[in-house]
Amino acid sequence: MRTSRTLLGFFNASAFCLFWLTNHAVDSAKLSAPEKVTGAYGGSVTISCQYNQRFRNYTKYWCKGPVYELCTILQKTPKRKDNDRGAIVDDQEAGVFTMTMTSLNKSDEGKYWCVIARLGRNTYIGVQLELSDTVITTTSTPFITNEEASWWMALRWILFSIMLFCVVATHIITWRIKAVRKTPPQQQLHHQNSQNIYD
Repeated sequence: MRTSRTLLGFFNASAFCLFWLTNHAVDSAKLSAPEKVTGAYGGSVTISCQYNQRFRNYTKYWCKGPVYELCTILQKTPKRKDNDRGAIVDDQEAGVFTMTMTSLNKSDEGKYWCVIARLGRNTYIGVQLELSDTVITTTSTPFITNEEASWWMALRWILFSIMLFCVVATHIITWRIKAVRKTPPQQQLHHQNSQNIYD
């Protein structure tokens, strides 16, 4: 009995981890942005956040804070805040929203977040802004194309099917083990003898 419970727990834990990893991988394919952007003091910088086309009509926003859950929203679509030093533009045809910050100063340095507002859980990615007296440079990550996003979606369903098969198989094996253990010893012996006769 203890063995079957351990086996069941192992497969359930593995299935949960597999589902979480595939879901995380798909989330990462929904939104992409530069990891780090360097701007010049007094200058301006534009950060582009690319998203999957199925989120074209969703609200996007730009917020600041070391931790996403506690970040402060600076700009939001479609209702942009009146701000002489920052503006957000959502190009739904291209699947990109951009945030432009001007007159950069020391207080502008820090962690920012590109965010797609969704029911349940928002999709977000962090961007580190650093300032210097040198020429502006940008370190970016490759954008995820729609074909790559579709590939991730297909992979998720394949892995989910494998996970579901493992869970069902585990339950069947556990049920059969319990059924054998509940069978009276004399009936088990009779069944074993019958098998020996046919062998």
